[in-house]
Amino acid sequence: MLGTLLTFFAVGLATLIVAGIVLSVVGSVIGLVGSLAAFLLFKIAPLMLVGWVVVKVLDRKSHKSLNAADRRWLEGE
Repeated sequence: MLGTLLTFFAVGLATLIVAGIVLSVVGSVIGLVGSLAAFLLFKIAPLMLVGWVVVKVLDRKSHKSLNAADRRWLEGE
């Protein structure tokens, strides 16, 4: 009887320890993913957006139409 109670206690204690370790690892992974997402969203994305806008503005200003000879050469005629 006492051995059975001690076994239940040991299994419950081991379960609590393993559950604590698993939850701490899951929490760490979620924290790392959240900080990585925040870094990408608030540091990298604005830089990429500004770069994209600059490229589009410069592309629009330097957009030149092809002459007929260049168009024929590109089409392979």
